[in-house]
Amino acid sequence: MAVDEVPGASAYVVDEAHSANVTIDGHGIVTGWNAGAEVLLGHSPTQIVGQPAAGLLAEEINEPELRSLTRVPRWSGRIALRHRDGHRLEVKVLAHARAPHRGRPGEWFLVSALTGLQHRPDDDALMTQNNEQVAGYLMATYDTELRLRRANEAVQRALALSEDDMRGLRLPEFLDHPEMERQERSMLRALETGEPQIMEVYGSAPSESREHAWSVFITPLKDEDGRVRGVGTASHDITEQYWARKRLLLLADASARIGSTLDVTRTAQELADVAVPEFADFVSVDLLPSLDGAHEPAPGTGTPRGPVSLRRVAHRSVIAGNPEAVVAPGSVDVYPPGSPPVESLRAGHALLHQARDPAITEWAARDPGRAANLRDFGIHSVMTVPLTARGTTLGVVVFLRHRHPEVFGEDDLMLAEELAARAAVCIDNARRYTRERTTAVTLQRSLLPQTLPAQAAVEVASRYLPAGARAGVGGDWFDVIPLSGARVALVVGDVVGHGIHASATMGRLRTAVLTLADMDLPPDELLTHLDDIVDRLSAEGNVPRRNPGGAEAGKEAAGDVGATCLCAVYDPVSRLCTIALAGHPAPFLVTPDGTVKPLDLPVGPPLGLGGLPFEATEIELPEGSLLALYTDGLIESRERDIDAGHYLLCQALAQPSASLDHLCDAVLAALLPGRPSDDVALLIARTKALDSDWVAAWEIPADPAAVAETRKHAIAQLEVWGLADAAFVTELIVSELVTNAIRYGEPPIRLRLIHDRNLICEVSDASGTAPHLRRARTFDEGGRGLLLVAQLTAAWGTRQTSQGKTIWAEQILPQERDT
Repeated sequence: MAVDEVPGASAYVVDEAHSANVTIDGHGIVTGWNAGAEVLLGHSPTQIVGQPAAGLLAEEINEPELRSLTRVPRWSGRIALRHRDGHRLEVKVLAHARAPHRGRPGEWFLVSALTGLQHRPDDDALMTQNNEQVAGYLMATYDTELRLRRANEAVQRALALSEDDMRGLRLPEFLDHPEMERQERSMLRALETGEPQIMEVYGSAPSESREHAWSVFITPLKDEDGRVRGVGTASHDITEQYWARKRLLLLADASARIGSTLDVTRTAQELADVAVPEFADFVSVDLLPSLDGAHEPAPGTGTPRGPVSLRRVAHRSVIAGNPEAVVAPGSVDVYPPGSPPVESLRAGHALLHQARDPAITEWAARDPGRAANLRDFGIHSVMTVPLTARGTTLGVVVFLRHRHPEVFGEDDLMLAEELAARAAVCIDNARRYTRERTTAVTLQRSLLPQTLPAQAAVEVASRYLPAGARAGVGGDWFDVIPLSGARVALVVGDVVGHGIHASATMGRLRTAVLTLADMDLPPDELLTHLDDIVDRLSAEGNVPRRNPGGAEAGKEAAGDVGATCLCAVYDPVSRLCTIALAGHPAPFLVTPDGTVKPLDLPVGPPLGLGGLPFEATEIELPEGSLLALYTDGLIESRERDIDAGHYLLCQALAQPSASLDHLCDAVLAALLPGRPSDDVALLIARTKALDSDWVAAWEIPADPAAVAETRKHAIAQLEVWGLADAAFVTELIVSELVTNAIRYGEPPIRLRLIHDRNLICEVSDASGTAPHLRRARTFDEGGRGLLLVAQLTAAWGTRQTSQGKTIWAEQILPQERDT
């Protein structure tokens, strides 16, 4: 028969009027009064709520007995009460002390079953039927109004209440816990559907502080005619399985959450966050200060004798603000010998203590701050667990409990050791990575220009940002290289990959660029030579290596080498800029009128592909133009596409700025609000132009007789510039270089003097043959000219041009002209 067909099925409701419920706050004021209480004592809720509960008593409770009640979680007994009409009645009361919860203050919950619900013969039949249906459990039977009728001895022992204490009360009334209301709803569902229900409930037994778990089987109880006469419950204690499951869940949570980054502090904080509040009320993670250095501690190094210094890395509390902490994050505290953290470190395993143990009391006696915490917070249980990974002792974790009523046990100790072991490996990984990354960043920065050289062609500002911790340091670089003829080379490059290998490769390529630039190669030829160097580096990295035993170990981890590069050469005399790209992003140009645009340049292949040509483009730049050179980490990211990066860069460069340094900062702020995922190199140059008054040039006939006339022109120009003191050396240089060009070169021959920071003398001819410096022997009639030039000047050299070659020599002037 379906439940819907059972007569009286609509009566399967919980009628609260069958028991009197009262709540009283900590000041003895009535805060709750149900219909059953009104039936019992005759007062309506409006008449009694807000009044002192003592007014309901027929006789006063003596003060010692009242004080004793405040120390128990639950009380049952008989109380003499006064009805509204004045008559006295003895009432059996069950009182529960409720702790503060989610903003609700602490209070007392009192319940009393109304008269008329006595033991009935059919209760025994229901209990017998329940026993027959489910045996071996904590069993109880309830009527169709979900009021207890019978409970077996196991239930009475577990709840520390007799059957008479509970009869006539609903489950949430004799066991005050939120889980009981959930179980009662399942019991009502069993009555309404006629179907058994299975559930798990969790809570603390009244006689114990430890949280328990029960598997509850709820079944409707029917008579021989199939009518539902009540509901039976059978509960089985699954506390051990419950705690084992919680420990497994906590370990799974730790595996997922601890070690999400390669940051020591973040990893330590993740350990504390996992353990609080599920496992402990306060957790601190302290590491040995010796781990802060760049050197690797020796494996197996024991804890030093005497006091031990530990640095607080992370902590977490169930209370906002971590008031239990006596050490601030980042601070170092000294722990005395015999204190639990030190003894745990020296023992090499976890230690378990209660607040009354001598190790705790003696430690607290020497530390007033910790003694106050033990007293004020009621700390009752302490575990200290060393952090050890790969044979190296890292520090110690301390777990405390004060709100958890249960003290730590051996199972908790094993769980704490497992949590600490997993965290220690992650902390050690983060520590090793941090040390290696610091080494790589130091190497990277040491290989970059420490200061930009003085030159008059451009005003420059630069920035370099290493990648975030997860990506690792890359191989980005930039350079500003003064060239002959007052020119300057601007170089930006990016080596593929991250780590020390990328940084070392970057250093080799930067050295190669400096060497090639010193040869005055044009940008496209420079990239061609650099491409050959990258090919050789790749070949070196792919040579099979052999281990000491002779077996082939395979290719070195370095593998192939790849890079991109941009090289631009700017001449302040002609205002021409020659640019060549090897797989690198094109620079942005900002003209003096504020127009910002990316330069449309042919992009050659990245370095390392080999055999493919590079093309140079020559652009005339107005004086005061800005060139922004950068690596792809500036404009590319996972959060936006490259077009959006170009747009943001245009917007940032278009903004007026007080200086190039401020402009660099503005560009980085606009495009990189957080830590970059890739290295970023940024170089911004403002072009200058050399006034024609400071440049003098002459066409020279291919006639030895023209040498004397040329010397006169040069000396006259020096007098105009006020450089008469340099006339003697200049006359010798002009005479030697012009004579060599006439004798060994091809017309047209041209002399140019440039008065920049230094005095530059250039002689050009149409021959591609470069002169060589040699030392003349005693009886040689020639061969001393270039040696003389080299000794009289700061620098000299030859550069190839599209029309031939140029031989130049540079003199340092006593006082540089302001430019």
